[in-house]
Formats: sequence, C-alpha cells, structure tokens
Amino acid sequence: MEDVWIEKYRPVTVDEVVGQVEITKRLKAYVASGTMPHMLFAGPAGVGKTTCAIAIARGFFGEAWRQNFIELNASDERGIDVVRSRIKDFARTAPIGAEFKVIFLDEADALTQSAQAALRRTMERYSHTCRFILSCNYSSRIIDPIQSRCAVFRFKPLRDDDVREYLRRIAASEGVRVEDGALSAILYIAQGDMRRAVNALQVGAASERVVTADSIYNVTAAARPEEISRILEEAVKGNFTTARGILDKLLMDDGLAGVDILRQMHREVFKLNVPDDMKIDMLFHLGEVDFRLVEGGTERIQLEGLIARFAAEGRKLTK
Repeated sequence: MEDVWIEKYRPVTVDEVVGQVEITKRLKAYVASGTMPHMLFAGPAGVGKTTCAIAIARGFFGEAWRQNFIELNASDERGIDVVRSRIKDFARTAPIGAEFKVIFLDEADALTQSAQAALRRTMERYSHTCRFILSCNYSSRIIDPIQSRCAVFRFKPLRDDDVREYLRRIAASEGVRVEDGALSAILYIAQGDMRRAVNALQVGAASERVVTADSIYNVTAAARPEEISRILEEAVKGNFTTARGILDKLLMDDGLAGVDILRQMHREVFKLNVPDDMKIDMLFHLGEVDFRLVEGGTERIQLEGLIARFAAEGRKLTK
C-alpha cells in the first residue's frame, strides 16, 4: 500500500517538521542564511530524514523546488555507474534561478565502497553548483572522507506525545474517530517511527471509521504486549505447557512471525519481576535465538526451545 496519508500530510516547511527541535533549528538557520553545506542525516527509519530534506529544499527554492532537487534511493541504485552517470550529470548542470541545487541520496549506507569513493570526489568537485544531503540508518557504513565533508545531523526516535498529536491531527482531518486504546497500541507498535504509526492508522481506518486497539493489532500483525508478558511470566514460573499454549496461539492461530514475537519478548523482559541475573540470562538466550532465526532456523522449534530454557531457569529459581 502506498503511503498516501504520509505524502498528504508531509510538512512543506522546516517549521512544520515534528519532533526534531534541535535539528530543525539548525536547518532554519541555513535557510535564513541562503546557503548550506553538504549534510548527512543519520538515524532510524520514520523519524523525519526525508521530510527534512524536502522541507529544506522548499525553503530554499519555493514553488520551483522540484527543478533544483532530485531524490535517489541508493538501495535501488547502489553501483559506481549511478554516481558516474546520473548523479554526476545532475550535479554538473547549472541550477535554475538559484545559487545551487540539491541532490538527496536516501539510504546512502547501501552504496558500495567504490560508489562512495566516486561520490566523495563528485561532492568536492561540484560543490559550487550542488549540495548533497545523504540519509542513512547507520552512519558507520559511510566512509570517513564523506562524513568529514558533511554537517552531520543525528535524528532520534520521536517522542510518544509528538506522534500522538500528529495522529490526532490526521484523524480529525480525515473524520476518523480513534479510541485512546488504539492510539496507545499504535505508539507501542511504532516505537518512535512516524511512518509506521501513520501507516497503522491508515490501515486501521480503511475498514471502519472507529479505530480500536483490536483493529490495530490485527492489521499490523502484532501481539498484544500483555500476551507476550504472559508467555514470559508463565515460563519463568516453570509453567512450560501454559506458556507454549499461548505461543502456539500467536504462531498458528494469529499467524504472527516468530522474529516479531521475539522482538516483543525483548521489550517485555525488562518489565518482569525477576532478579537481574535471570534477565541477563534471558537476554543472552534471546540474542542467540534471534541469530538462529536470521540464519534460517525453524521459528516454532527455536521459540519453544527458548521458553523451555526460561521455564527450566524459572524452576531453579523457585526451588
């Protein structure tokens, strides 16, 4: 499904960007000064990196921003030929009615090492006609020569209050009623990712005009946190059969992915009323099972083995 609501409610100015106060303050200063350096936006998904790039282009170029702005996704076009052809061709042409143009390279950490090396030279050679904005999830994957040429902006996950306010504004504009429990469910699932939050709201509102917590958990294929907590609580009490029954319901009846259940377990472990030593062991085993699932292990076997380990440790604790 296309991100219809995300595009519809995307901020058109830097002032309207949600949550990233310190970053937007610096970006507004660039717009006010009429110039900007090369920039590197680093941070998790859905926190406003692409939105900030588009907003600052609108701030510099106004309604003609599309003529002096190009967006490329490096994960689709990640080879050196793209840097030598498409990016270089755009960078070497003169801007239209402005001092410079902007190239926004999304997911730049997907570029190969050779492509990044070629990009480094292009950024240096055409800086009089072009500015680069690179966006990535992991800045450590960007080579040092590029990082040293950029002003680095580190984005953080959005606060729940900011996401909640934004979702309420969308719901009011679309005439959708959202229950408080549904908002809480969206915030739990999104974890500071605005794109995920808006998509969850849009999908939840597609089938009914009143969005409930049940509809959110159903359409996002996520388990309720209390179900995950109960699996862990029963396991650490030594009640393996009960914990396995809840797990089987999530896997077989609800059709949830094992890796998603595992990630939710990781979040709920810290809330358990057990000694820290046991939490340490549980986190160690969670990490081990996560690796096995990534390597192709069978979800049900690995997760049942995990709760069996928790149950065994729990029985030792109660003796």
